Amino acid sequence: MLEIFMDQAATSFPKPEAVIRAVANYMENNGANLHRGSGSRAQQVELTVLSLREKLAELFNHDSVKRVILNSGATMGLNTVLFGTLKRGDHVLVDALAHNAVVRPLSELEKRGVTYSAVPVSKTGFCNVAEAEKLLLPNTRMLLLTHASNVCGTIQDAEAFGRFCHKHGLLFVLDAAQSAGHLPVDFSACKVDALAVPAHKGLLAPSGVGALLLSSRLAEEMTPLTFGGTGSVSDSVIQPERLPDKFESGTPNLPGIFGFLAAVENLNVAEIRKHELELTERFLSRLRDIPNIRLLGETLAEKRVAVFSIDFRGKDNGLVAAALESEYGIYTRSGLHCAPWAHRALGTFPQGSVRFSFSKYTSPEQVDFAADAIAHLAAR
Repeated sequence: MLEIFMDQAATSFPKPEAVIRAVANYMENNGANLHRGSGSRAQQVELTVLSLREKLAELFNHDSVKRVILNSGATMGLNTVLFGTLKRGDHVLVDALAHNAVVRPLSELEKRGVTYSAVPVSKTGFCNVAEAEKLLLPNTRMLLLTHASNVCGTIQDAEAFGRFCHKHGLLFVLDAAQSAGHLPVDFSACKVDALAVPAHKGLLAPSGVGALLLSSRLAEEMTPLTFGGTGSVSDSVIQPERLPDKFESGTPNLPGIFGFLAAVENLNVAEIRKHELELTERFLSRLRDIPNIRLLGETLAEKRVAVFSIDFRGKDNGLVAAALESEYGIYTRSGLHCAPWAHRALGTFPQGSVRFSFSKYTSPEQVDFAADAIAHLAAR
């Protein structure tokens, strides 16, 4: 039985051949470290890292490679911003679909005197600027938005929230974990101060690497989360202020970075979005006729990414996911998806849901096969 991988929202699979070759090439033929050598191999590493910053700045319409910070992923980026910016007495607005990569840091910061309010969402997971306006306080400093939900796939209007934040003088942080690589994300148009991006999801790169893109004002005022060796200003015991070194202590994941560059160089977001929209429309049309299930999120394809959570009414969603794999070879993810807030907001807490998620490698035939499997299991 062939396996069909439909857990792309957790991590992309398969990886492009160019990515695999780039990772292997670094590990087999280079092995040098960043900012810690002067030979030809070290120079190749320096050039690769710079090229990746340039490609990411271009991809997300960002204005400075120095403020493209490379890290271990979106969770590290979000933690860096939250702990490096917020202080006792600050208030944060955050959408009610936020991932635990946001909620858990905020819960910890609450112990340190930071408060937050969850902006409610509609039944389909849409977050409205008007609802955020109602929760504004004199000490509100930041709004953090989930660009696309990892539970229901709903896409938020990042440009509208960017204008809202600009109007009220708020820092705007965008969690692009489920949107980067799947649809265009424009740092400038959305007036973003911090954009957190993982490499291993929609960007089709290895795990353990990502990027945090910063505005000039946030890069200047934010305190690093980690301190240590940067390979620069080694005569000083003080953390460098120059960028990107200020936020890049320690040895980076260079195999991942080589793979990350190969992934971004071969990425065509417009083509991916077109393909995934077609799959989304196909899947939604098939699901409408299946009884005994509830699909979370928006019903219009253009308002969502290709992430679909299904609650099988009267059944254990974990057992359904197990049957999908054992009987049909369809690999999904069941449970709460590290997002209990989202499931509470969407009415699927504590039972969770079965999540299907697609990528550029998902075919229409696989989508039809999955829909048939869902119908069979829902009818049992």
